Amino acid sequence: MTRPELRECMGCGLFQVVPPLEIETRSSCLRCGTLLRRTRRDPLNRGLALNIAALGLYVIVWTAMLMKVSTMGIQHETTLISGPMELVRQGLWPLALAVGFTTGLAPLGKFAGAIYVLAGLRLPRPPPNLRGVFRFTRAISLWSMLEVLLLGVFVAYTKLGAMVQMDVGPAVYALGILTVVVVWADVVLEPGAVWEAIEATGQTHAPMPPVPLARQPGAIGCESCGLVSVPQGHHSGGHDARCPRCGAALHERKPDSLNRTWAFVIAAAILYIPANYYPVLTVIQAGAGAPSTIMGGVEELLSSQMYPLALLVFFASILVPVFKLIGLALMLMATMLVSTAAGARVLLPQRTRLYYVVAWIGRWSMVDIFMESLLGALVQFGALVTIAPGVGAVAFCAVVLLTIVAAETFDPRLMWDAAGHNAHRPMALRQGRSQRAVA
Repeated sequence: MTRPELRECMGCGLFQVVPPLEIETRSSCLRCGTLLRRTRRDPLNRGLALNIAALGLYVIVWTAMLMKVSTMGIQHETTLISGPMELVRQGLWPLALAVGFTTGLAPLGKFAGAIYVLAGLRLPRPPPNLRGVFRFTRAISLWSMLEVLLLGVFVAYTKLGAMVQMDVGPAVYALGILTVVVVWADVVLEPGAVWEAIEATGQTHAPMPPVPLARQPGAIGCESCGLVSVPQGHHSGGHDARCPRCGAALHERKPDSLNRTWAFVIAAAILYIPANYYPVLTVIQAGAGAPSTIMGGVEELLSSQMYPLALLVFFASILVPVFKLIGLALMLMATMLVSTAAGARVLLPQRTRLYYVVAWIGRWSMVDIFMESLLGALVQFGALVTIAPGVGAVAFCAVVLLTIVAAETFDPRLMWDAAGHNAHRPMALRQGRSQRAVA
């Protein structure tokens, strides 16, 4: 059983004691239902095995043949790296960077970091900086989108079926297995157990304080490892304070959360206009064809009677970005309704759950970007048939990435502060003024 520990809920800001938990047990916030901790059976060894398997499959995905297309006796084989390279050749290097990072560098950093930490914990003399590497691994996981890439491969395969002859390569099968292994590894790995194991090695940022079981004045919950501590720098707002266990910067709330989130949401909303106005894909077949926008692509799928695929693209490329922008804007405006106490308290648990849905769903909009990258690399047959991504895809990719960052910068605890539910930290927000804490 785990030891009892004081935790701050990152969904509503409530301090509560997580009781000792048996294996395969979960503990949720009493007020908003946010998950506080979930225990797993042998999370370190199983997590290590699955991440080693994932790294091996990752190598196959990036080195083996992805697909082979042929038309009029001309064949063209491609690997996963062909997509970013073709984007660079066409001058769309920002799009190539986004695709390469989310499908290549981020997954590699995630797998390598997890193996370094989990394998290091098994050694008699663990390697240095386990806490820093594990913090990096947790942060980079947000940008690893292999499961979205698999869906992009499926969409590209379905869309090209009526245009050219296609054969699936071993990389596609490896990607399918890799997606299952990655999800399995994420389910098995228990971050709390890893942090406790790192703490047991003595590789902490500072000497560990006594474990508190009641909230003390000035206590702050670490957003990285969950440890509740009273930082020495609390008198200056905690700006220079660090978590004694993992070394992450401690803040009572995410710094300047509302202003930063508004900035990212407004920027994404502005870029959403050129993302839908300019073409995202140009298909030229036998000298005929024209650029198409996101909605134009959906209409083409409908005219080809590919109704499930049209619904998928419409949902991922149209509905999800709009849903994220509207959802974040509503949460921001509701947080600033402190002058109307009733308005600030409306549907608080539901708004907290909405935040986590918005934060999770945004990554799936990248399916359109991955599909366009694959199509551009696969179909390059000169005058016969050619597919090229357009500048609208760059704007749309920026919209997706900005909404992901906006969700990360927003602090849902501010909604509960604004409603006056966190007595230890009331929040005063006035029109035209930035947020400030009242001790």
